[in-house]
Amino acid sequence: MVSKELIKFINEVNSKIYLDYDLKKRNWFNIGGKTKIYFKPDNLPDLILFLKKFGKKEKIYILGAGSNTLINDKTFDGVVIKLGKNFSNISMLPNGVIVAGSACLDSKLSDFALENEIGNFEFLACIPGTVGGGLKMNAGCFKKDFKDILISIQAIDKEGKVLTIPADKLNFEYRNSNLPNDLIFLSASFKGVKKDKNEIQKEVFELKNKKENSQPTKIKTSGSTFKNPIHQSNKKVWQLIKESVPLDTTFGDACISDKHCNFFVNKNNASFKDMNKLIKFVQEMVKKKTGIILEKEIKILE
Repeated sequence: MVSKELIKFINEVNSKIYLDYDLKKRNWFNIGGKTKIYFKPDNLPDLILFLKKFGKKEKIYILGAGSNTLINDKTFDGVVIKLGKNFSNISMLPNGVIVAGSACLDSKLSDFALENEIGNFEFLACIPGTVGGGLKMNAGCFKKDFKDILISIQAIDKEGKVLTIPADKLNFEYRNSNLPNDLIFLSASFKGVKKDKNEIQKEVFELKNKKENSQPTKIKTSGSTFKNPIHQSNKKVWQLIKESVPLDTTFGDACISDKHCNFFVNKNNASFKDMNKLIKFVQEMVKKKTGIILEKEIKILE
């Protein structure tokens, strides 16, 4: 049930708000139901106003590119916020510093750095997500993570208060950070180094080739399903899955990629139930075989 207060808010702002909005096309798995409210703020004042009015009244989920998200088929009884294009701006500052909005795609940030002959951002060309999502989970690939280039984060809390957090106040770990769950990232500053454009292009090309050869692309997948169990084993998660699970296992149209077994695929019209069953089955089989408890890297909206 949508409140009169929300209806009034919808009429007060320019940002787009949709009711009973279908999320299936808003994630890479192409799975999921609807959300009660879908809010796409296109400016900071609208976002601040929304949070001040509804931040403590509604369940809120921040959706980035949907590249690492599994969404329930049932309606989400809350608000899904997807920051608009004005939160994806990128700017160049002196001394190799780049500021990027949290809705900016990681690949666009990498492209911007290349055009400005700034190194350190090459690995972002291979991460399918947004800056905001990358910050939250300390995303990375090929031995480089967000924490390695971060200077500071600008964020807003659920009460509409804007704050800046320097990187040295954050406790980044493998695919994790100590950032509070009630923060919405607005932008971040990153440190680059001056570098020859041809060298950057060469490195990006090599990284993309490496990714193409080892990971599935251009299909309905959502990236790495589980984190590497770095505190439990020296083995990579794909090795544990390969040793423990029949790789032809399917639940409905949910299956394991034949290119990389930590990537799960919706081969046609898998449901949330199908994919969640596959995730739980793999966890159970790995635990039974090795005693290792796999932690999900993928985010689930239920």
